[in-house]
Amino acid sequence: MRYESQKVAWLYFAGAMGLFLAQVLGGLIAGLIYVYPNFLSDLLPFNIIRMIHTNALIVWLLLGFFGATYYLIPEETEQELYSVKLAQIQFWIFLLAGAAAVVGYLFRIHEGREFLEQPTWVKVVITVAVLMFLFNVSMTLLKGRKTATALVLLLGLWGAAIFFLVAFYNPSNLVLDKMYWWWVVHIWVEGVWELIMAGILAYLLIKVTGIDREIIEKWLYVVVGLALFTGLLGTGHHYYW
Repeated sequence: MRYESQKVAWLYFAGAMGLFLAQVLGGLIAGLIYVYPNFLSDLLPFNIIRMIHTNALIVWLLLGFFGATYYLIPEETEQELYSVKLAQIQFWIFLLAGAAAVVGYLFRIHEGREFLEQPTWVKVVITVAVLMFLFNVSMTLLKGRKTATALVLLLGLWGAAIFFLVAFYNPSNLVLDKMYWWWVVHIWVEGVWELIMAGILAYLLIKVTGIDREIIEKWLYVVVGLALFTGLLGTGHHYYW
């Protein structure tokens, strides 16, 4: 590590791996309940364990994105992270919000929308944690070197935060619900997440292969263009039905 503040990334990677194992365990339990319906049927119905299983996937991926960003941003900007303390506080806020959501699910407290089941107050806490993260990395980028890799990564992260705000809108009309639900679910997975992954992969290729940064970043713009065009346009196939 070239910068001391990069060490905060290990906290996020540890959290991500722990949640990954929890997701796998949840999937195994869900499989058993599906095959043997009477297994834990009163304590943990299939719909609840499935909810916990799918949400764990999203949370560990987000923790991974946060950790990867905290690791690479100091090197890309050539300076220390704006605030290590803020990154640590953000981690625990985000993790506690996820834990509170799981406890709520066990007591049947949820909104019932797949992947967006979190109660409104949990969504508010998640939003606060994400805004802390964006403030931290944006301030770091503003003060340091600005590379295409870092800018594309930050564009994806801000996009993910902006489209998550649509999750607060929960109309009673099913057609409207599905219309806006895909703004989060599809545009995250096949839109802004592609930008995040493109930024991280560009960084890895430069570090692992030693290839010239100019070549990688030219291709990075191609990937971004394809991801945004196909990802955003592809949202339409969900509306066709």
